[in-house]
Amino acid sequence: MFKRAFDVVVSLAALILLSPLLIGAALAIKLGSPGPIFYRAVRVGRHGVPFKLYKFRSMIVNADRLGAGITTANDARITGIGRFLRRTKLDELPQLINVLRGEMSLVGPRPEDPRYVALYSPEQRRVLAVRPGITSLASVRYRHEEALLEGADWEQVYLQTIMPDKLAIDLEYVERATLLSDLGVLWQTLRAVFR
Repeated sequence: MFKRAFDVVVSLAALILLSPLLIGAALAIKLGSPGPIFYRAVRVGRHGVPFKLYKFRSMIVNADRLGAGITTANDARITGIGRFLRRTKLDELPQLINVLRGEMSLVGPRPEDPRYVALYSPEQRRVLAVRPGITSLASVRYRHEEALLEGADWEQVYLQTIMPDKLAIDLEYVERATLLSDLGVLWQTLRAVFR
């Protein structure tokens, strides 16, 4: 219960404090390429319930229908402003809305595409016991994941190496999560973003 209250207070305060930045990003997206400001991706949430995850749109319209569900290195679908938003992780800020709605938490396993969740083992599905997060220790460690997904076999690299490692990190989080560990992950995330 305390974690939820913390999520609501911090995400609401962040949306208010960051509103000039959010408005600036929205304007840059609108001026930079045709299409909506937000991208809503279907992701799997707590207890396996699908939800729409909000992000600033960083790719061309209908990019999800024109290529892979995961963005790879040098993906041609990414817009000019989108590259900046992704590099700085500003594209993730609208997920604060998902936190307010109760679909996500500030810290927790990153929500995954249903196509990949369908491949989870019963053990790996235990990450679905908690709300997914805007950030996690796995996302900090794999901050430059797109750079690892190069070449024709990028999906096999993701499925056989990256996804299992991220899930192992997330399962450890699920077992040992505390408010103090969440604060540590938030601190590591901020350090990684501003590094």
